[in-house]
Amino acid sequence: QVERMDLRIGFVGCGFNTKFHLKALVNVRHCSVVGFVSRSAESVQECINLTKELMLGSPIRFDSVEAMASSSDVDAIWINSPNDHRVQCVKDIISGNATRKTKLKGIACEKPLARNVKEAEEILQLVQTASIKTGYLENQVFSPSVTKGKDLLFDRAAPASGLPYLVRAAEEHSGPHKPWFWKGDLQGGGVLNDMMCHSVEAARFLLTPPGQPRNFLRAHSVQATIASLKWSQPRYAMELHQNMGVDYTQSPSEDYARATITFKDQNDRIAIAELTTSWSFVGAGLRLTFEMLGPEYSMRADTLRSGLEVFLSRRIVSQNSDREDLVEKQNAEQGLMPLVPDEEAVYGYVAEDRHMVDSFLADRDPLLTFEDGLEVVRLLMACYKSAEEQKTLYFDDLN
Repeated sequence: QVERMDLRIGFVGCGFNTKFHLKALVNVRHCSVVGFVSRSAESVQECINLTKELMLGSPIRFDSVEAMASSSDVDAIWINSPNDHRVQCVKDIISGNATRKTKLKGIACEKPLARNVKEAEEILQLVQTASIKTGYLENQVFSPSVTKGKDLLFDRAAPASGLPYLVRAAEEHSGPHKPWFWKGDLQGGGVLNDMMCHSVEAARFLLTPPGQPRNFLRAHSVQATIASLKWSQPRYAMELHQNMGVDYTQSPSEDYARATITFKDQNDRIAIAELTTSWSFVGAGLRLTFEMLGPEYSMRADTLRSGLEVFLSRRIVSQNSDREDLVEKQNAEQGLMPLVPDEEAVYGYVAEDRHMVDSFLADRDPLLTFEDGLEVVRLLMACYKSAEEQKTLYFDDLN
C-alpha cells in the first residue's frame, strides 16, 4: 500500500488571482491549502471561507510571510502578492525556510516575476542560494487550447512541412481590478509589464518544438510601441481617479502595447512573435487569442468563442453590474454574450497548478522556473527600451 502524500500550500496574497488558483486546485490531486498571508484581514477571511467551501482544507491566517515559511505545516508557497512586494516576500520566505528542519518543497510565483531585471535577478539569486525548487506561474502556457494545438501540429504537420515560423498572441480587456496595477511605480509599468508577460512566454512556447530546451530559440531583435489610448482621455482619466484613486493626467502608464520579437534557432532559422496587449479593449470581457502558422498549417484559439452563448433582453436588468458571472472582466449585462463555462481550466490554471504540485512532490524542476521568469522580464524590458527609443533593437547589442 502506497502512502498518499499531500502538498500543503500557503498563499501570500488574497486577491482576485488567488481565488482563481483556489478554484483550480479543486481539480488537482494530492494537495491542500493550509494558510494565507495578507495585509487585509477581510481578504484573508474571504479566502479561508472559499477554501473551506471548496473542501481544500481548514486554513489559518499567518501573521507574516516568515511565519508561514517557517511552519512545519506548510510544504510550498504560492506568491500572489503585488509586484512591489516580491523581493521582500522572497527574502522573508528564505528567512523562514532557514529555521525549518526540512526545507520547503517549492516556491511558485505569479507572473511577472518582478518589476525589472535587477529585482528578478535578486529573487533568482535568493532561491538558488537556498536550493529551493521554483515554479514560474504562467497560466497561458498550460491553456488546453495552446497545449493541444501545439501537440497536434508538431505531431502531424511540422514533420511533413517544417517548423512554425509565426505566432500571434494577444490578451485584451478593459482594465485591472485593483489600484496598484494602474500605478507604474508599484506594478513595474502598465499593460506591457502586466500582460505581455503572458503573450511573450506563450509565443515562445508555441514556437519551440516539444522536448527542446528554452535556448533552442534565442531572441534576435525587438520592435515595440506603447501608448495610453483611452485612460488618459479627460473623461476616462476622471473615471479612473474616482474608482481607483489614480491620476492618469499626471502619471499615466500605457494601456496599449504591441511588440514584434524575432527569434533565431541554432541554424539561424527565423521565427517571429507578434504580441498585442490592451487595457483599452471594449468587448464582452477578457479575450485571449493565439495563432500559430507554419508552411502548410495553422491554428487559432479565441477564449470568447467558447461554444456557449446566452441572450439577455433589455428587460432583464442586473442588480449588480460589477458581477463577472459570464466571463472575466465582463463589460455588459444584456444582449448576446459569450459564457466561458470553466475559466480556471480554459485559461490554464488547472493544468498549471497540477503540474506545479506534481513537480514539487516529485522533487523535480517544473516546466517553468524562476530562471524562465527572469528571461521573460528581460524581454519585457527590451520591449520598453525599444518603445522609448522608437527603433528596432538587437539583443546582441543590449546589456
